[in-house]
Amino acid sequence: GLWMLYWLAVIVGIIIFSLGIFFKIELRKRSDIMDNNESHLVPNLLILVGMLSCGLNAFGGKLCHDSLDPQKFSKMKPMLKPYMLLCCGFNALLLLLVLLCILMQFSVYLTLAEGLKNAIRFYKDTDTPGRCFMKRTLDMTQIEFRCCGNNNFRDWFEVQWISNRYLDMSNDVVKE
Repeated sequence: GLWMLYWLAVIVGIIIFSLGIFFKIELRKRSDIMDNNESHLVPNLLILVGMLSCGLNAFGGKLCHDSLDPQKFSKMKPMLKPYMLLCCGFNALLLLLVLLCILMQFSVYLTLAEGLKNAIRFYKDTDTPGRCFMKRTLDMTQIEFRCCGNNNFRDWFEVQWISNRYLDMSNDVVKE
């Protein structure tokens, strides 16, 4: 039964690793509309912990399998106590990672909210280098998440989102 639990934990480690990769890719895809102080700490930690979990639990599964043979168990017996301490330390690291993920969630939310506010402000700047894809990125993000603006559609009324090259700035009504 312990051998099966170790291999189940290896599968969970693969899932954690995959989630870290997925989260990192999603952050990179949306880096244009995120504020500059975005953090890849959480996805990097998920990737690291996923790899450590796979390695540690695969070794534990091998240890359980080898303990069935009395000759191999006598060789492995001195390793059991340090291995158990390593597992306890790893579980503490997992709890710390869970706490960090919960705390960083609010930071990522604020970073995305600030970035979206700036993206809406720079929506019209398709001629500016570095911002030429902002319009398409923001449009695709709003289509994908079925949203409009940062909080609601009224965010678009707070900024001028039409490029100046399409406006007649000599007209007083347009200026107003």
